[in-house]
Amino acid sequence: MTAVGNGSQTAGRPTRLPRSARRKQLLAAAQEVFVAHGYHAAAMDDIAERAGVSKPVLYQHFPGKLELYLALLDTHCDAIVAKVHDAMRETSDNKERVEGAVRAYFDFVDHESEAFRLVFESDLRNEPAVRQRVERVEQGCIAAITDTIISDTGVSRAHAELLASGLVGAAETAAQFWLAGGRQVPKAEAEALLAALSWRGIASFPLQGEPAAGPTQTESA
Repeated sequence: MTAVGNGSQTAGRPTRLPRSARRKQLLAAAQEVFVAHGYHAAAMDDIAERAGVSKPVLYQHFPGKLELYLALLDTHCDAIVAKVHDAMRETSDNKERVEGAVRAYFDFVDHESEAFRLVFESDLRNEPAVRQRVERVEQGCIAAITDTIISDTGVSRAHAELLASGLVGAAETAAQFWLAGGRQVPKAEAEALLAALSWRGIASFPLQGEPAAGPTQTESA
């Protein structure tokens, strides 16, 4: 097993890294080990070896395996919630917002597939602290979309939350299915398909002050 490349040693001597850089290095090594073996089979010895550090160095930053795992989850949970928030803020066009929310999940699974598996396919989901973080991802994404729906349409919070949960659930499930299926559909096409499906429902709730969209000729025929 090779150590994570980070300049952790020079001429046989350990290189002292800034604390933030060392923490990032250890998290990267831990992610590889957790994804490869699962939480229960992963060992702190393996993580230290993968990072190219001694166990005492690892324990200086993380008192135990669970704390290390939770730190990883926090990093990735915050990242995906931020992606959905950004999708809501980047445009005032609601169709583009739906596309952006869907893209946030597909980007996450495409570029951060290990992180996605760590968060959504954890073998530690029954651990309360882990479950709380996974739920925080879903609730954070739902909240971002809910606030946008309320602001734009004026529907009640209960209605907006239900709509938002449907969009988040569809995006998460579809992205996970796409990843597990080996990305058989091109990413852009997969995003467009799901966004089109979601938009047909969201579009029936017009912006405040605008009339509700009536059925198209095809739909009313």
